[in-house]
Amino acid sequence: MLTFRRALVAAAFFITVLYFTTRSTSPAASLAAVEYPKVHPGAADAATRQESQTTASSGSHKPNVGRPGHGSGDGKQKPMKDMSRMTLYEKLAYQFPYDVDSKFPAYIWQTWKWTPANGEFEFREQEATWTEQHPGFIHEVITDKVAVNLLRLLYASVPEVLEAYEALPLPVLKADFFRYLILLARGGIYSDIDTYAIRSALEWIPQTVPHDQVGLVIGIEADPDRPDWKDWYSRRIQFCQWTIQSKPGHPVLREVVSHITNQTLKRKRAGSLRDVVDKNVIEFTGPAIWTDIVFEYFNDDRYFDMANSAGPIDWRNFTGMETARRVGDVIVLPITSFSPGVQQMGAKDYDDPMAFVKHDFEGTWKPESERHIGEQKEQ
Repeated sequence: MLTFRRALVAAAFFITVLYFTTRSTSPAASLAAVEYPKVHPGAADAATRQESQTTASSGSHKPNVGRPGHGSGDGKQKPMKDMSRMTLYEKLAYQFPYDVDSKFPAYIWQTWKWTPANGEFEFREQEATWTEQHPGFIHEVITDKVAVNLLRLLYASVPEVLEAYEALPLPVLKADFFRYLILLARGGIYSDIDTYAIRSALEWIPQTVPHDQVGLVIGIEADPDRPDWKDWYSRRIQFCQWTIQSKPGHPVLREVVSHITNQTLKRKRAGSLRDVVDKNVIEFTGPAIWTDIVFEYFNDDRYFDMANSAGPIDWRNFTGMETARRVGDVIVLPITSFSPGVQQMGAKDYDDPMAFVKHDFEGTWKPESERHIGEQKEQ
């Protein structure tokens, strides 16, 4: 006979079983879940990063001492702050705190007009390599409609970012901006849809470097050692942004998002946004401004002890490099890593141990009617 006491015990047992069974997830979901940084909303900024040695310059150029993302260390939830008086940079730091101790999120982000499920998706071979090389990662191909809705969700508390994104006049500008925005908010890997993953991202960081001391992985796009390099490239050393790996909230991403947002809204109010044509994209949202901001970070006394540095870090620290170099919490990969097989500037072939990503350059400067992110209608 089912007495009240037995019914109560049975109910308690059922609830306990239900609790533990519903907490079990698939391997992919579990991996993604543990990758999120465990920080509080009011966490300290990356200016208090753990001291670590740079290999790109002398031993005196070191990050400031400290651990980001730990706040006061009391382990309590921080109260909501009034963001109305914050600068955009401060808002982004508050909304997306950076914790170098956290793991790299197991996300792969790509963008295109259609998803792989659509019959018109033409990059199935390239897209599949990312899934094959990264089992257990969550791999998303983001369409225009999804991108807009996703950003509205992630940046609802920073409306000026959304205003800037929607005001950008060219889809290629939106595509550039989106990669910075998604990495700042969620972290992981962004790579253009026309890229092949040659090796897993688990191999990108040298084994001698602890992953809890790295928050950003970038590669060299161009190292033009020729007198007329300005006729061909924007910078003497240029970092590529077709493939980037980061932890959420990294200060470089925060800075590039702030810069693009402020410049876009300034041009919008001046009525000059339409003056940004294809040839200006590299400087406005592309690898030129990305490179400038990375170098600014390397020489920013908010993050590095510049007083004891042997000198500024510039292109000379990276030209001709063949192995990965570390500057604070950033790993810089040689040109072979993300540009193998280009047969110039010292890049080696696809079978080189440092070759990680192959780029086909198919979607970079397509006609306006073939652009993605921003103006294409989802089909």
